[in-house]
Amino acid sequence: MPAIKPLPELLINQIAAGEVVERPASALKEILENSVDSGARKITVQLQQGGIKQIRVSDDGSGIAKDELLLALTRHSTSKISTLDDLYSIASLGFRGEALASIAAVSKLTMTSQHAQQEHAWQIHAEGNAVSQPAPAALTRGTVLDVNELYFNIPARRKFLKSDATEFAHCEEVFKRIALSQCGIEFVLQHNGKVRHQLRASDTTQRIAAILGEEFGQMAAAVHEQSVGMQLRGMVALPAYARASRDAQYFFVNNRFVSDKLISHALREAYRDVLHLDRHPAFVLFLDIDPENVDVNVHPAKTEVRFRESRALHQFIFHAINKALAAPGRETSIEPAEQSVRSYPAYPKSNFSQPRAAAQPSGFYRALFGTEMNTDAPPLRAAADQPIAQTNAPVATEVAQEQPEMHPLGFALGQLHGIYILAQNERGLVVVDMHAAHERILYEKLKQAFDDQAVAMQSLLIPVTFQADSLEVAVAEEHEQTIAQLGFEIAVLSPTALAVRSVPAALQHADVARLAHDILREIHDYGASRILTAKRNELLATMACHGAVRANRKLTVEEMNALLRDMEKTERADQCNHGRPTWFETTLAELDKLFMRGK
Repeated sequence: MPAIKPLPELLINQIAAGEVVERPASALKEILENSVDSGARKITVQLQQGGIKQIRVSDDGSGIAKDELLLALTRHSTSKISTLDDLYSIASLGFRGEALASIAAVSKLTMTSQHAQQEHAWQIHAEGNAVSQPAPAALTRGTVLDVNELYFNIPARRKFLKSDATEFAHCEEVFKRIALSQCGIEFVLQHNGKVRHQLRASDTTQRIAAILGEEFGQMAAAVHEQSVGMQLRGMVALPAYARASRDAQYFFVNNRFVSDKLISHALREAYRDVLHLDRHPAFVLFLDIDPENVDVNVHPAKTEVRFRESRALHQFIFHAINKALAAPGRETSIEPAEQSVRSYPAYPKSNFSQPRAAAQPSGFYRALFGTEMNTDAPPLRAAADQPIAQTNAPVATEVAQEQPEMHPLGFALGQLHGIYILAQNERGLVVVDMHAAHERILYEKLKQAFDDQAVAMQSLLIPVTFQADSLEVAVAEEHEQTIAQLGFEIAVLSPTALAVRSVPAALQHADVARLAHDILREIHDYGASRILTAKRNELLATMACHGAVRANRKLTVEEMNALLRDMEKTERADQCNHGRPTWFETTLAELDKLFMRGK
C-alpha cells in the first residue's frame, strides 16, 4: 500500500473546485456573492462564450487592500467570519473562504481592486498554482475579477461543459437569483458584447416584474406573513399561471437562494387544492429568519440549508401561501402596505346603492346549489325568452342608481351557450364558467362540513338503485361507517345491486349512481382510513365535481346572481378544484380597442 502523504496545494484546490466550481455559473455565483458582500451598489457582469471563455465581474464595493489580495486567493481565508459563534449566525452570502482559491486553481484569473483607504488600485494574476505579487493598476473604485479559460488545465473536466448557449442559460439563472434578492443594487449582464439585462435599483415588486415579466405580476398574489422569529414576503402566482416546469421558482432564506425539500413540500401542499395535474407553481418568496435558527453550512454550494424548527417552519409557510391563494382580493405589491396597489383580480368600489327590495329566495337555487340564494343580489327580473340587452339594461340602470357598493363580480346579464354566465361590473364584462365556479363552491362547503363533522344528509324520496360488482358490494357492507361520515347511506339489496338512500344535501342533484360508484372505488383503492385523512380532499373534490351544475342547465338571472355572490364569499373561488380559472374580466377599454372605438 502506498505511503500516506499530504496532497499538493494545487491538487487540493482543484479537488475543492469540483464541488464549488461545477460550471461557469458556479464561479459566477461565488463572485457575485462576494460583490454583494462588499457593499456594491452597481455590479456589471460580462461573459464570453457562456462564461467558458471569460467571466468578468466589476463592482463598486469597498475593495480589497493590497496586503489582502494574496490572502483572497488562499483557501480558508475570509473576512466574513472569525469564530465558531460567527459560523452559527452568518449574515453574509459568502463565508467559507474557498471559492476564489478554487476558481483560481482551474482558470487564468486576474483580480484588480481599489480599497477605499489606498491611493490607487492593485492587481494580481493567478494561473494554476502560480500567483503573482500585487502590482499597481488603474481602477477608480471597487473590484474587477476577470476569470478566463475555465478548466484550461483540466481538459477532461472542460469536455463535460455543455454548449455556450446552455452554459450562458445557467449563468443567466444565477444572475437572476442574485438580482432578485438584491433589488437595491443595479445589475448589468452582457453576453458576447450584447446587453441581456440592465436592472436599475428598485423595490422588490419592480425587480420581480423586471425579471419574471409583467404577466407574472398581474397573475400573482402578494404574501405578507409574520410569526415568532420569522417573516415571509413575496409573490405567488395564481394557479392559472402554473408552468410545465419549475423554471420560475425562487425561494430565499435571509436573501440567500436555497433549494430545500421541506420548503418545496410546504409549497406543494399549499397549492394542492388548486393546481392542475402535473403543473408547477411560480413564486418569488423571501423568508427572513434568525440566522441562529438556520444552518447554511451544509454544502460548499450553500444552496442547501437545515432549519432548527423544521415542523413549525413547514406549517408557517403552508398557511401563509394557503392564505394568500384563498384571499378573494389579491394585493400585487409586496412593499409596505401604504404603497400597495391592487390589480387583477382585485375588487373595486363603485356608486351602487342598496336595492329597495331584495329578491326572494329561489326554490330552484336551493335545490340546485344546496343553499339559500343570497338576498343581497339586486331584484333583476327577466323573462327567459326576452333578449338579454332589452330585458336587463333598464334593470341594470335601476340597480346602478340604488347600489352604493358594486359587487366584485358585478351582476348577471345572461347565459352563453348554457356554459358561461355573462355579468357586468364597474370595469366591464365578467365571464364565469358556471360549472367550474359551482364546483369550487361545493368543494369548499364539503370541506368545511367535513371539518365540522356536520355533513348534512338528504334522504332521497326514491332511492337510487344500481348494478354493482362483488367488490363494491363488499365495500358497502364493510365500510358503512366511513360511507356515512361522507354523507351517504348505501344499502345492499342483493349480491349484485346497491341502493343509495341518502346523499350529502349539497349533492342531491348529482348523478347519484355514478357518484356512488366513484366513492366505493376510492374506498376500495385507498382504504377507509386514508380516505378520511390523506385522500380526503381528493375525494371531496370528486364529489363536488359530480354535484356541480352541468352545462346547458338554464339558470334565471336571480340564480346566476346568487352564484356570483357565493363566489365572492368562497375562498379560492378564482380557480376550480383542478386549478383552472373560474372567471375572467374584460375591461371597457379592452373592448373599445377590439371595436376600434375612438379611432
